[in-house]
Amino acid sequence: MQVSDAADPFGTAALRDGLVAAWRSSPTRLREDIATETDLVRAGYRDRVLTELAQNAADAASRAGIPGTLRVWQVGTCLHIANTGAPLDETGVQALTALRASSKTGGVGRFGVGFTAVLAISDEVEVRSRTGAVRFSAAQTRDVLVEHGLIVPDGNVPTLRLAWPSATEPVAGSDTEVVLDVRSGIDAETLLDDFRREAIDLLLELPALQTIVIDDDEFVRTDRILESGLRELRIGDHCWWEHRGAVARWLVPVVDGVVRPVHDDVLRAPTRSDEELSLPALVVADVPMQPDRRRMLPGAPVDHLAQGYADFVAALPGDQRLHLVPTPGFARSEVDGRIREALFEELRRTRWLPAAGGGDDLAPDRATALTGLDDDLAEALDEVVPGLISPSLCSPRHAAALAAVDVHRIGLARVADLLAGHSREPAWWNRLYEALTPFVVDAVTAEELAALPVPLSDGRTVTGPRTTVLHDLGPLSLPWVRLVHPGAAHPLLSRLGAGTVTAEDLLGDPALAAAIDDVHHDPDEETAEDLADVVLTLVAKVPAGAVPRELGALLLRDADGELVPADELLLPNAPLEEVLVADSPFGTIDAALVEKYGAEPLRAIGVGWGFTVLRAELPTGPDHDLPDEDTWWQTVDTDPETLVAVRDLDLVDETRWGRALALLAAEPGTAATLTDRDGYTAWWLRNYAVLGDQPLGHLRYVDDADFEGLLDPCTHPDAGSFRACLAGTRIEDPDLAEILLDRLADLGRRPGPAAVVAVHTALAQCYAAGTIDLDGVILPAGVRSLAGTVVDAADALVADLPWFAAVIPADRLVAVGHAHAAALAELLDIAAASTVVSGEPAGHGRSTTWSREPEAVLAAVTVGLPLPTRPLVVHESLTVRCTGAITGDREVPWWVDASGAVHCTRSGLPGAIAGLSRSS
Repeated sequence: MQVSDAADPFGTAALRDGLVAAWRSSPTRLREDIATETDLVRAGYRDRVLTELAQNAADAASRAGIPGTLRVWQVGTCLHIANTGAPLDETGVQALTALRASSKTGGVGRFGVGFTAVLAISDEVEVRSRTGAVRFSAAQTRDVLVEHGLIVPDGNVPTLRLAWPSATEPVAGSDTEVVLDVRSGIDAETLLDDFRREAIDLLLELPALQTIVIDDDEFVRTDRILESGLRELRIGDHCWWEHRGAVARWLVPVVDGVVRPVHDDVLRAPTRSDEELSLPALVVADVPMQPDRRRMLPGAPVDHLAQGYADFVAALPGDQRLHLVPTPGFARSEVDGRIREALFEELRRTRWLPAAGGGDDLAPDRATALTGLDDDLAEALDEVVPGLISPSLCSPRHAAALAAVDVHRIGLARVADLLAGHSREPAWWNRLYEALTPFVVDAVTAEELAALPVPLSDGRTVTGPRTTVLHDLGPLSLPWVRLVHPGAAHPLLSRLGAGTVTAEDLLGDPALAAAIDDVHHDPDEETAEDLADVVLTLVAKVPAGAVPRELGALLLRDADGELVPADELLLPNAPLEEVLVADSPFGTIDAALVEKYGAEPLRAIGVGWGFTVLRAELPTGPDHDLPDEDTWWQTVDTDPETLVAVRDLDLVDETRWGRALALLAAEPGTAATLTDRDGYTAWWLRNYAVLGDQPLGHLRYVDDADFEGLLDPCTHPDAGSFRACLAGTRIEDPDLAEILLDRLADLGRRPGPAAVVAVHTALAQCYAAGTIDLDGVILPAGVRSLAGTVVDAADALVADLPWFAAVIPADRLVAVGHAHAAALAELLDIAAASTVVSGEPAGHGRSTTWSREPEAVLAAVTVGLPLPTRPLVVHESLTVRCTGAITGDREVPWWVDASGAVHCTRSGLPGAIAGLSRSS
């Protein structure tokens, strides 16, 4: 039905008639309109009621040129949203009823498809304005459709397509009011709480809006221009700094004058979209968006948003500028990644980093950062490190941001390099050391300053504190020491390795070794005597064990007046001289030196008396000039923490080893090396020292019975002190293995059964370990049996299973533990009994179980072994019928037949339990 223009100022009747006619002529269009409106409500404009209405309010305020106000309140079931600004017009009404068109010709939104968001909470909507009012009703729309015979799919209707005029005016003080009759089941209070949370964001995003009132809660935005040129925005207790560029607005929260980067937000175009961002500041910009304004149009440009961002950063206080550098990491979206890259490019090529000296800002590609830089060090390095940025930006927490914009970062090592070649007054160096002191917190930072220049008292500047000495050295002449200039002296140099004047430190200084080496190459007598005097004076002040072995190269005069290294000299009447070969390289020291310095300092630097002990911490290989050291290292599984070894053992006369061993045992230092069986000294003596005509390693200690009758006992009176240098229970030497094989076959030797078994076991272990190579061994024709006889190898048998021992005659049995039987049989080239002998019990016994036999239970408890699980047959007497290499009947205490069953006499039960436990 038509109404007058006065009752229908926006011509809604004509709009309705046109739409109904279109639907009647094309039901498909009706279904499309229903589907489109439904999609917009459920997807594109879900949860955007206040956002869309606020955009309309901001547009109205902008058109009217006034600060906009938006008010929201609840009356009964209705929500009222009122705003100031340009009122509703006919074009706006047409936009409200259109699903695919908007009246927007400028601003941020003007009654377009976004208004569809109201349908998320209401089916009855009224828009009241000073120029007229319209209402939308799902129920009334449905009635119209029914009236015209149009089928409504699923009961849905296009609520916002048909508008009806209304005579209701907006609330006083507003120009437009939207009234939403909230659908049943929706909590209006919850909606208002959501609106309160959105209010602050909307005031930031929509500059045309100045005030939003939600019920009794008022949100007002105020702003002022700061001296930096930034705009300060405040909403209640919240504060932001804003930079308005030509393309985008950038905002960052501020608390007590300090920016608080956000890092987790979305693109605001101008209101919140679904494009996630990881930028440190909020960005508000007019960019091409899809109709629902949730996503950008594919391919839409965003790089231009970064224009002027560096100006925003440069306007911040210097110590806060890095807060606005995006944190390195993965982008949250494609848009985020593109904007981030554009921001990095903008920041890298623009001057915004404050310089350490307070000069012009620096571009990152021309800037240098020293982590932890403070004002004192910055002042000291002012003319040394070019492009140094402000200390406030050099803390470790800024390292990632500096790296992201390609600021060149340096460490203390680079600072030390840059200081090289600078000539300054000692006091300047002292101030520099003071400024560097807080940076040296551990060994790593100290190492970085290893090349720090140090001014010396003689006017030179040297590289590295480690080569210098800090304190007054008294009357000593120290040609190898570099003295720090007293005006530059600072405790930091000591922490960086500068020497102190303790005698021990001086003697260990590499420069001393270098000075000694220089004298060797140019043996000036006066220089050599001066150096010897200083060294021996210092040596007298330290424990003998603290004297570096390198000092043995110090040149001293011998009895003939020649300059000779100290470790090639002996004290007069030294006991060591008695045991050395006639052509040993040792000379005798000048007696005047002994009288002047005493014997102990001379012995400490290597002048011989007895044998000398070498001590090396954390050795890594055969580089200690010990005889045959490389061969010993091949026997070492892991490097020892400390190498302690007797030197010059290869210089002992072979006929004087008795006296040499006594000398080694008499001195505590050398005696300690004799007890470490795996150590170098005991190893060397076992292999090379000779008593009589036999190496020490081929003699046994008199109380060791394992090899009794096969190896001769050592009769030296000090044998107990060097027991580790004699043969033990292991065979570590292939030569010893061959000797034992030969002596086992020697009828002149009378080893007992225990010794024979012990030797066979050691040989089997030795062979299994690879110590014996069969290709290089000539086996004797005979082998030693358990009876002590020497039997032809072809007739000998190894009892590889314990029950076979009872059927093998003792004069053919080569006994060894079951675990070593296979290795021994292979080594001696003799047969394993189980491969050449077969046997089965003769007669019948009583089948039973182990747990039923008292003797078995008692035996197991006594020896602490579990009862076997094999089948058990008990015999009054047990005879085994043997075939193969051994034939005939043999009476045995127990046997295991081919099926695995155990046959025993009662007395054989304990032996069977023990034997089965070894063979299992």
